[in-house]
Parts: sequence; structure tokens; C-alpha cells
Amino acid sequence: MATDRQKIEAALNKGNGVLRLVPCWVPRSFCIPGKRLKLHPNDYYAFGGHRGGIDERWFASTTKADNGPETLPDEGLSSIEAGNGAPAKVLLKDAIELCGNELLGPEVMKKFGGWVMYSKFFDNQEPLPFHVHQTDERAADVGRKGKPEAYYFPKQLNNHGGWFPYTFFGLHPRTAKEDIRRCLTSWDQGDNGILDLSRAYRLRPGTGWDVPPGILHAPGSLLTYEPQRASDVFAMFQSLVWEAYTPKELLFKDVPKERRDDLDYLVSILDWELNVDPYFYENRFMAPKPVKPVEEMRAEGYEETWIVYKSEWFSAKELTILPGRTAVIRDDGPYGAIVIQGKGKLGTLDIESPAMIRFGQMTQDEVFVTANAAKAGVKLTNASDTDPLVLLKHFGPHPQQPAPAAGGR
Repeated sequence: MATDRQKIEAALNKGNGVLRLVPCWVPRSFCIPGKRLKLHPNDYYAFGGHRGGIDERWFASTTKADNGPETLPDEGLSSIEAGNGAPAKVLLKDAIELCGNELLGPEVMKKFGGWVMYSKFFDNQEPLPFHVHQTDERAADVGRKGKPEAYYFPKQLNNHGGWFPYTFFGLHPRTAKEDIRRCLTSWDQGDNGILDLSRAYRLRPGTGWDVPPGILHAPGSLLTYEPQRASDVFAMFQSLVWEAYTPKELLFKDVPKERRDDLDYLVSILDWELNVDPYFYENRFMAPKPVKPVEEMRAEGYEETWIVYKSEWFSAKELTILPGRTAVIRDDGPYGAIVIQGKGKLGTLDIESPAMIRFGQMTQDEVFVTANAAKAGVKLTNASDTDPLVLLKHFGPHPQQPAPAAGGR
């Protein structure tokens, strides 16, 4: 039988430095699926009703989902396809541990030690509870890493807006820390009123938001593309969401046991200055930015925009290959990609965005482009004369990763 290294090398050779990834589905017990992930209608509860519906698909992930005691050993972990349409018995995480220099490049391995981001689609019919992801300082209290993240709302996957396409971000500038303490002490009295201290922003397909750690947020009901640091820490601060109770254990999930009654400690999870920033919209909203002049790109057969560009830990682009055209796209570092519209070829691999996916079915819509392949340039061909070929590309931190001026930091 082939060793894991032999399987990885075979997959790299087949894709000329591009790996095909297997769909990675994640359920959440506290969410109602929005059913925009293209899963077959019968498969949204494929993990079992007790685990909750599938409302997330993770991309290029070496991070295991933190989903309670029934989390499966490989839940949240991406795996690669070795060939012949069957998934390899090699996780992307293991592939990087075995062949990190070949996949990520020696500079990334030396500086970061591996792939330190992943992306996902989350797809909820309802809004999520008002919550926060810990900073490095607070996450270290439980032996974890902080979690910055960002949101982008792809037009192709938002045929409906769900029940509440608005997100609460941060706190009113005049909010006092005592206001947060009062909300936390009111947890078991019904609605603790914490949303009264925030403001909601309408979500617009084709735009996004930067969400550093320490910022309170209650994501709305658009399907969201979410690049993020490789971590799964959070603390829920809202006791009641649309009359559904939030177990207080979710406030304490990543809080040291001895600090759970310490209100000052719980408030210290928040990055106070970022939450009460009076220019929150100006500093955190992200409109797409072309990577170079649009007419120049269109003459070469494509359009590409930065859609996530304010974090030091990750970035993302939306790439469109125009109908009937071919383009060679170069990047300075490795990346994962998901096809959200059209079909064609990426290097030697066929790619397409499926109309419907069965749970456990292999697809041709997700790849991982290694460092050498990205730098050499990947040839993309749109097989349609009428339909654009559209991909979302997620990058980790890279010593030479180009990005437009971040602003608001």
C-alpha cells in the first residue's frame, strides 16, 4: 500500500502543484441551516438530528471543529483527493506536517510553522448570538490562540437573505463597562438586553467586514464566506436570541474555571477601544478593491478584487475568468480556493461549481494551490462562452503577501 507521502506526491504530480480537496461539512447544534450550501435537501441533518443541522462548510482547514463531546475525530479537517475520484486517507493537516516545504514553501514553514488560517461558508437562517472571539492574551489563559476573522457575502450564494440579514457589531461609543457587567448578571432573567448597547448594520452582497478578536458581533442571516485564523475560541454574551435561550456554558466555553464568576475578567475579554470606536463602519467595512486597473485585467481575460484585506493573519480575493477566456494568475503565496460559479480548468484539473451535492459525495469545486504553483502562475480556462468562472481565494499570512493599505488599524 502507498504511504501517505507517496499519496501526497501522487496528488501533487496529478495537479501539477494543485491539490483537490474533499468537501468538509460541519453541523452546529444551536443553528438552523439556511440551505444555501447546495447540499441535497435530505442531507442537512446527515450527522444526526441530535448534532444539529449542517450550516457550515470548511475550506483548506487544518483546524478541528470544537463541537462538544460528540465531535468526530476528523470533523472540520480538510482532506485531499489522491486520484481516481476517491478521497485520499491523508488529511491536509498531515500532508503539511509531512511535506510542508513543498506545499507552503520554506519561508511560511519557518515563520509560521504551518497553515494558520482556514475559511468557511456559514449559512444560517437566523442571526447568531452576540458573541466575541478572544484576543491572544485572553485565549492564552486556556492554552489557545486568538481568533480574528472577516466576512464576505458572495452574490452567487445569497438567493435569499434569511430571516435577519443584519449584523450587530460592537457597542455604542458611550457604553460603560458597568453596562456589560449588568447584562451578564441578568443572564437568567430572560433577555439580558445586551443588544440594546449595540447597533445593527444592513448586510450587502458583494461587500464584507473585518472582525478583529475582542469585538462583539451577532452575525446576520446572509450566507457568509469567512476567512479566519486557525482557532475556534468564543464566548457568547447574549442570553436570549429570538426567544431561544443561550446556555450560559457557552459564555464560559473558553474561560478558566476559576474566573467564571469574575465580571471584570469577563469584560476584559472585550477589546474595549475597538468596540466603542465611533468610526466603526469606516474602519471595519470592506468594499472590494481591484488588484490592478480593471480594463487592464479585462484585456487579459479576467477580473480580480481584494475582498478581505485588513488582517495580518489572512486575506482573500474574488477571481472571475471572463466567458470563453483563459488567464494565467500569479500569487506570492499558497492559497485555498472554492469555485462558486461556472466550470473550466485550473491547471490540469477540471473545476466546476455543482448545482447540488450529496453528503459524502466528491466534488470538483475546491482546491489548494501550493506555493510553487502560485508563484509560477496557474492557468485558468473558462469552458463557457456565456457564464463567468468565479472563485474565492483564501490566503494565510505570508512574508511577501501583497495587499492594499489596510486602514483602520
